[in-house]
Amino acid sequence: MSNRLEGKVALITGGAGGIGKGMATAFVKEGAKVAIVDLNGELGQQAIQELREYQPESIFIEANLAEHDKLGVIIKQAVDHFGKLDILVNNAHASRQAPFEQTTKEMLDLSFNTGFYPTFYLMQAALPYLKETKGKIINFASGAGINGDATQASYTAAKEAIRAISRVAANEFGPFGINVNIISPIANSPGVQQWAKEHPDYYQGMLSRIPMRRLGEVESDIGRVAVFLASEDANYITGQTIMVDGGAIKLV
Repeated sequence: MSNRLEGKVALITGGAGGIGKGMATAFVKEGAKVAIVDLNGELGQQAIQELREYQPESIFIEANLAEHDKLGVIIKQAVDHFGKLDILVNNAHASRQAPFEQTTKEMLDLSFNTGFYPTFYLMQAALPYLKETKGKIINFASGAGINGDATQASYTAAKEAIRAISRVAANEFGPFGINVNIISPIANSPGVQQWAKEHPDYYQGMLSRIPMRRLGEVESDIGRVAVFLASEDANYITGQTIMVDGGAIKLV
């Protein structure tokens, strides 16, 4: 590894598993100190023990991101522990699928309360500290939102709203030297692996539409792109959606 994030402090939501843990692992291997935030205390403790093999100072913060009035405390905990914040990664998101006509307010609330609002409020809370470090923000979108996938109304609405506020933030935060970018991944996460077992035909269909004929690995594919966006190599990139999906969607 090249230690591209040596001395940097990152906070990653949903960091106990899947893409979040993959990014956290890639970050600590590049020298970053990481605070992972997750609702699952057991998985969080397990993940932080693994991360501390590379970066002993990394910490786990157990939190429910749907408790919006407490989101500022999460940022303060990380800053109090590390003394600063360089990188904010808003990865966590929960949702339920349903046909458009069967999508309920409860489904919309779940998606916005765990995805959009935490992204928005954590960006607000982190901004004073990111101004000091000329930091980086990485938010998460989805090809489902760009394509308008069926049964994904609540999820895609929140994801596209995240893309919208990320563009606004890129314009407003740029003068402070803060970069705001989006990753839109297809990842071989535990959740996708379970879905593939339950819906093998749909899984094979999805795979056939990916030119590279595989899912992205959470650390080596998604995590490495996150490392790049968090590093000085990406200092002149902002307001962009980076498709880390094996070519499934081509924004060219």
